[in-house]
Amino acid sequence: MGENQQAILSALNAIPKGHVTSYSGVAKRAGLTTGYARLVCRVLRELPERHKTPWWRVVRADGRSAMSADSAGGAEQRRRLKAEGVQFKGDKILGPWW
Repeated sequence: MGENQQAILSALNAIPKGHVTSYSGVAKRAGLTTGYARLVCRVLRELPERHKTPWWRVVRADGRSAMSADSAGGAEQRRRLKAEGVQFKGDKILGPWW
């Protein structure tokens, strides 16, 4: 795993329980410049141990899940966030934001 990917994983694991952040927010906290949100998405998609990394705390910058609400992943993300106390209004995730 490369240095950027490792920095992204460290930033992901630092997201506090009950908070969300955007893909670009993860990149910024990983010390990466603008334009690395897609790399964050790829790292999330390729996580070897999904149960150990809080992938569900990463959402689009507009406050919506990147996954369809009808998909298994989208439903799981919503369930996990609600269990942590994250607030929703319809399909928009209100936060709190990290």
